[in-house]
Amino acid sequence: MNQTHLSAQLLQTRQHFKILDGLRGIAAVAVLIFHFMEFVTPDYKDNFIAHAYLAVDFFFCLSGFVIAYAYDGRLGKIGLMSFFKLRLIRLHPLVMIGAVIGLLAFVFDPFSDLYARYAGQTLGMFISSCLMVPYPVVQERYFNIFHLNPPSWSLFWEYVANIAYAVVLVRLRNKVLWVLLVIAAGILCYEAYTSSYLGVGWSGDTFWGGGVRVFYSFLAGMLAYRSNWIIKNNLGFGAIGVLLTLAFLVPYSEAVNWWIDTLIVVFYLPFLVALGAGGRLNTGLEGVCKFLGNISYPLYMIHYPFLWILYSYILTEKPTAGQLWVIIPICAVLLILLSYAILIFVDAPVRKWLKDRMRS
Repeated sequence: MNQTHLSAQLLQTRQHFKILDGLRGIAAVAVLIFHFMEFVTPDYKDNFIAHAYLAVDFFFCLSGFVIAYAYDGRLGKIGLMSFFKLRLIRLHPLVMIGAVIGLLAFVFDPFSDLYARYAGQTLGMFISSCLMVPYPVVQERYFNIFHLNPPSWSLFWEYVANIAYAVVLVRLRNKVLWVLLVIAAGILCYEAYTSSYLGVGWSGDTFWGGGVRVFYSFLAGMLAYRSNWIIKNNLGFGAIGVLLTLAFLVPYSEAVNWWIDTLIVVFYLPFLVALGAGGRLNTGLEGVCKFLGNISYPLYMIHYPFLWILYSYILTEKPTAGQLWVIIPICAVLLILLSYAILIFVDAPVRKWLKDRMRS
């Protein structure tokens, strides 16, 4: 029996946190809505879901919790290379799919001539997206480090966190992790203060802010698991989902936003992870949580190239607010359906094929 097959057997016996899957789906939908609203109302003060950029910090915290839960005490049996292969199989197919969709949307955008201006750099942008090598080049579109598929920036830092976990963090005692967490909280607070918010890390200008965000939230998730901060409760998925949504609906205020972001990320989001891990799920909502969990990652990784086309349409055709309020809900539903289709017909089969190849 090879190490990959052993790792699959070990992980199959582990409990599955279904409420956390549902919460991850809520966060992904919040990101989708937030990105739509950025085009409709660029001023965050007018955006009803202005703090949905903190969904990324929730993803990082959830990742730290789940990775520690799945691999603490097991990494030695699984092996370092098998861990990296399993993480690549889980994450990278959708990175590639998102890059391909981003390339097609960039080249064939009917409302923009941006491709003509960057034709000589398009191949570099595509390769950088596929290999997760930051390449900020398109100044006209906010200098994203991965222009073809902007949300890939958080996957870059997710990979960094996974490598750091396997090489260093998994071996550290909790006391050391606590020291690192306090340091990370201080750096996070400073970043929030100097930038006035924590929606950083996605552009060439704010690149290192992404490292600051994952540094704190991933460690917080790890310690939530290691310290057994699993809060047993009967709130259920609906109530905890509302609590998560409320974090994204907090009004934006430039005067106080830096400390609001800090409080939410440092205390509230780890609390929700602990609450979700210990919640009791009504059997009638298991299907909802499964669906939301399934579409969360594909929705996050494929939606933005289509939003670039919408943005080009808004710039050239200048639709009215009434027209946008019709277009956006239709687009949102179609993107959710497309995400599910890509999961079923592309991502899941590719991951299964890759796992089978590793076991053979």
